[in-house]
Order: sequence, then structure tokens, then C-alpha cells
Amino acid sequence: MAKLLIVYHSQTGNTEQLILAAHRGAAKESDCELRLKRAFDADLADLLWCDGVLFGSPENFGYMCGAIKDFFDRTFYPAEPYELNLPYGLLVSAGNDGSGAIREMDRILCGYPMKKALPDLIAKGEIQQAHLQQAEENGEAFATGLCMGIF
Repeated sequence: MAKLLIVYHSQTGNTEQLILAAHRGAAKESDCELRLKRAFDADLADLLWCDGVLFGSPENFGYMCGAIKDFFDRTFYPAEPYELNLPYGLLVSAGNDGSGAIREMDRILCGYPMKKALPDLIAKGEIQQAHLQQAEENGEAFATGLCMGIF
């Protein structure tokens, strides 16, 4: 059984809407065990447990949120000896264009090392039904890909 970790932070609820939609989609894959964690509650043990990770972050000042950065700060060096090489996907709720948050998360995740397995989902402005549908599809695709071993 594949194991999918979903790590996120949300202050306004926008990112949480995206993450819960992705979680619903991933839950459609019955052969995938899911673990949903807020960034401040996730740790190295969660990364060692999983086969892939979805990260959700609001865009703050053109960057990822502090909680996701804190997660990276707490796990990056302790994860180094494990050479995780996990697939990942990114979901960002953005007031701007989201590119700075995506760029910096990609840069950090490359060092773990992790490999991007999904196109980025950037929800600009208020969360719309189309954003939620795409997040759900991304969650389902990611979980299915983990179970099939294609990532």
C-alpha cells in the first residue's frame, strides 16, 4: 500500500480548501494510505513514513508561508542521510502570481532530494470551484501514480 503525506499551512482557509479537495481526490484511491498534517505538526518521521508528499502553502510576500519554511528548516538536514528521493506536488493559494512560492519550494525540495511529479496548482485570488476541482484531480492522480509505482 502506498503512503501519501499531505503537509500544509493555512491562515485564511484558502489553502486548506485546496488541500482538503486534494485529500478527497487522493482518498478515491483505496490502495493509498493518507496522512494529513499541518506544517507545524509534521516532522522527519512523517517524511520517512511516506512514499510521496503534497505540499500546500499560501503565498506570503511572494514567498512560501513561514510554517512550510519552518517544516523545511526542521527536516532538511536531518533528512539528508536518507536521500529521500520522494515525488512531490505543490498547491499554492496566491494573491499575486504564486511563482515566487513555487520557485523557492522547488529549490529547497531539490536538495532533499525530491522530484516533482505533478504540475503546480496555483489558485490566484479567491478560491473558485475550478481550483477545487483541479486540486481534487491532482490528489487523485498523485495517489494513483504512487500506487502504480510510476513516480
